[in-house]
Amino acid sequence: MHQPPSATLLNQCIAVALWGLVVAVLAPRLVPARGSLPLLGALGLVAMSAAGSWGWGLLPASLALQALGLLAGAALLVLAGTAAARDGHGPAVFVALAWGLLVAGVLGSGVALVQVFAPGWADGDWIAVSGLAGRAVGNLRQPNHLCSLLLWALVAAVALHALRRLPGLALVVLVPLLVLCVELTASRTGAAGLALLLLWGLVDRRLPRSARLALLAAPLLYLAAWGLMAWWGDVSQQALGAGARLAADGGQGGDSPNARPNIWRNALLLIAVQPWMGTGFGEFNLAWSMTPFVNRPTAFFDHTHNLPLQLLVELGVPLALAVLALLAVALWQAWRRASAASDDSTATVSRAALVLVLLTGLHSLVEYPLWYAYFLLPAALAWGLVLGLPAAVPVAPAGPRRLPSLAGAVAGGLMAAGGVLAVLDYQRVVVIYAPTDGSGSLATRIARGQLSPLFAHQADYAAATNAVPPASRALGLARSIHALLDTRLMVAWSRQLAASGHTDEARWVAQRLRDFRNPDAAEFFAPCVAGVPSASLPFQCQAPLQAHSWHHLASLPPLMVAPAPAPVTADQPAASATQ
Repeated sequence: MHQPPSATLLNQCIAVALWGLVVAVLAPRLVPARGSLPLLGALGLVAMSAAGSWGWGLLPASLALQALGLLAGAALLVLAGTAAARDGHGPAVFVALAWGLLVAGVLGSGVALVQVFAPGWADGDWIAVSGLAGRAVGNLRQPNHLCSLLLWALVAAVALHALRRLPGLALVVLVPLLVLCVELTASRTGAAGLALLLLWGLVDRRLPRSARLALLAAPLLYLAAWGLMAWWGDVSQQALGAGARLAADGGQGGDSPNARPNIWRNALLLIAVQPWMGTGFGEFNLAWSMTPFVNRPTAFFDHTHNLPLQLLVELGVPLALAVLALLAVALWQAWRRASAASDDSTATVSRAALVLVLLTGLHSLVEYPLWYAYFLLPAALAWGLVLGLPAAVPVAPAGPRRLPSLAGAVAGGLMAAGGVLAVLDYQRVVVIYAPTDGSGSLATRIARGQLSPLFAHQADYAAATNAVPPASRALGLARSIHALLDTRLMVAWSRQLAASGHTDEARWVAQRLRDFRNPDAAEFFAPCVAGVPSASLPFQCQAPLQAHSWHHLASLPPLMVAPAPAPVTADQPAASATQ
C-alpha cells in the first residue's frame, strides 16, 4: 500500500497508528523500569539532537517533527514492554507479537514467491512489482527489509513452538519456506542473520530439542535453497535469488562505486572534518552531497547505511559515543535479564525477544531499518519486554498484577491518533503528485502542501523544481535541500543561486552535481563544450573560485529572483527520490 511521492510513508503512518492502539490496550504505567533507563536515555539524547538541529540549526520543522514523533513512539513502546514484563503480562504480549510477525512473514513469503516465480501476477496494488529481476523485494520494496521480516518470522515460529503454541509439523513446513524466501531476497544481511539464529540454537540449551534443531538446520536449508535455485535457474534460463545478485554484481565488475565501503569512507572523512558537533541530526545528505570526494558514489544517499557511523557523523563524536555506550549498556542489561530468567517460558520469551533486537542491530550495520516505524516500534517493544524482567532470579513470586494505567491508555490513544492525523496530513502532499478532479492548479496544490506540519518538505521539492510563484519556490529550495538532494533539485538550486547573484556558490553546487556523474544531468552540462574559454560559457561550466561549506550554502537567505523552470507536465510534477 502506498501513495506518491513516498513508497513507504503510508505504511509507516499506519504502523504508528496500530502500535498506538496496542499501547492503549496495554495501558502501561509510564514509570520506567531501572533496566530500561539506558535505552530511554539513548532515545532521549537522539531526540535532543533532532530538536537542536531544528531549533538552533537549519533542519526544517517537518523533518524534525517526524523524527521526534517516531522517537517518542519508540520510547512509549519500550515503556509498554517493560511494564508488561514487570506486571506478568510479558509472555502474553510476546505471543501476540510473535503471531503477528509470523503471519506477516508468511504473507511476505507469498509475495516473494509471486515476484520470483510468477512476476506477471504482481499487480502493483496487492503485490508490489519487483524492481530487481529474479529477486524478491516483498511489499516493503526492499530485499533487506523483506529479509529482516522473514528472519523475525523465523524467530517467532521457533519461539511459538517452544511455548507449545505452534505444532511441530507447522514448524517443519514454515522454516524451509521462510529460509527459501530469505534466499530469494539475495540479501547478504539475511545470510548473516541465519548465522545468528544458528548461534542461538547452539547456546540456548533451555529451548526444546525440536526448536534447537530448527535453528541449527536454518543455514543448511539456506545452502540447499541456493543450490535448488541455481538448478532451477539453469532449467529456466534465468538468474534467480542469490544467483541474480551475483550476476548483477558481476556485470558491474564487482567494484561498484555505490558499494557500502565507499560511502563509509566518505562518512569517516566527514567525521574528521566535524568531529565535535557533527553535521547536525538529519543533515548527512546535504553535508555529504556538498563535500568533494575522490571516487564519489553515483547514487544519492541520505544515510551512511551504518547506525554507528550515522550517529557519529550527525551528532558528533562525544554525543554519538554517549548514545552508543547507552545502547551497549541496554544490550548488556537485556542479556543479563534473559540469562537470569526463572522458568523455561520466560527464558524463551526473553531470549527470543533479544534475538529480534540483535537481528535489527545486525541489519543496522549495513542499512537503516530503525528509520522505519514498522521496524523501530516492534523492536522497541521487544527490547522493553526483556528489560522489564528482573536482573536476577527472583527470590519470591511476583506480586498481584497492577491495574491498567489511565495515563498509559491516553498516551497510546494519542499515538494512534497521531498516526491517523499523519495519514490525513500526508494527503496534502499526495494530491500534488496524484491530482484529483477539482484539486486546483499545481501551484495551488503545492502552496497547500507547504503548510503541512509533517510533510512540507515533500511539497517543497515540487515547489523547487516546477513553475510556481517565486515566494513558494524560494521557500521550497530553502527547505527541500535538507531532505534528499538529487539531480533535479541540484540543478534548480544552482540556477537559483546564479540568478540571485551567488555565482560562485552556484558553480560549487554544479561542480558537486558533476561529481555524481549522473546521466540525468547531461542536458544541464550540454553547453560545456571542450576547448571553448570558460568565461564565455554558463556558470555550470566554470570551476568555482573558492570552496564553499554546505552550511554556508544552506544558510543563504531564500531569494525570490530566480526564474522558475519549465514544469515536467501541466499539472503533475516528477516525484522526488524519497524512501
